[in-house]
Amino acid sequence: MDLGSQILQYFISGITNGAIYAVIALGFTVIYNATEVINFAQGEFVMLGAMVMITLSGVNGLPVWLCFILAVSVVTLVGMVLERLAIRPVKSASAISLIIITVGASIFLRGVAMMLWGKDSLGLQPFTGERPIRIAGAALTPQSLWVLGITVLVMVALQFFYKKTITGKAMRACSFSKRGACLVGIGVNRMVLLSFGLSAAMGAAGGIVIAPITMCGYDMGTMLGLKGFCAAVLGGLGSSPGSIAGGFLLGILEAMGAGLISSGFKDAIAFAILLIMLFIRPSGLLGQGETGRV
Repeated sequence: MDLGSQILQYFISGITNGAIYAVIALGFTVIYNATEVINFAQGEFVMLGAMVMITLSGVNGLPVWLCFILAVSVVTLVGMVLERLAIRPVKSASAISLIIITVGASIFLRGVAMMLWGKDSLGLQPFTGERPIRIAGAALTPQSLWVLGITVLVMVALQFFYKKTITGKAMRACSFSKRGACLVGIGVNRMVLLSFGLSAAMGAAGGIVIAPITMCGYDMGTMLGLKGFCAAVLGGLGSSPGSIAGGFLLGILEAMGAGLISSGFKDAIAFAILLIMLFIRPSGLLGQGETGRV
């Protein structure tokens, strides 16, 4: 494979990984806009989506699309229960206290997953075959197309929800001013509950589509969650377009660095980018403070 084909291959891998980081980063953004809390349990929603999907796919007679819907529904319920039982009772606590609670929730969900599915890694069959598509010497797997397609669908649906629905506009109002939203009759608690459900659903969708291209285990959400957080900060925490841009940029830079320098630097590259961005532009590429949210 010549250098041009290698770079194209790294770019395709970067786009695929970046799509997942973008979805996870959007999950961080949705909850941050509603609560100003960084939910470090976001990666566990990804893990739960993958593991529930693998479990349901083992049930005879269940089609993939039905397993997908059921897995997303289960994880959405988990996200809403997390908000109802762990976040709402202490909603007046400081932001750092709420963040620590999400770290605790992450550890709890990881422990429950280990008890349910064990420590061994599990796999899932690709949705539509494994024969790669050749593009100028590089290979694109059908599952990568699923990853990109589901990611684009999630992004479009989220923008439609925010801009065209009453509930989405109410959630945007809460992101700018909770007090103002209360004054016009918007149920802030309901919006926060919805944000956790929405974030969990997006995380679950991301976990489901990557399950066939990676080995899944109870601890897979930790690194994915941290990469998603890096993408959110890179793009601008609180900005949906920024999260999307940050996810794809992080994925491409990570793949290029791992391919052209060393795969041993793959994880380090993400955190190096995060540190550089925090030093140079703490608000992120597209972050514009309070006015830039949603």
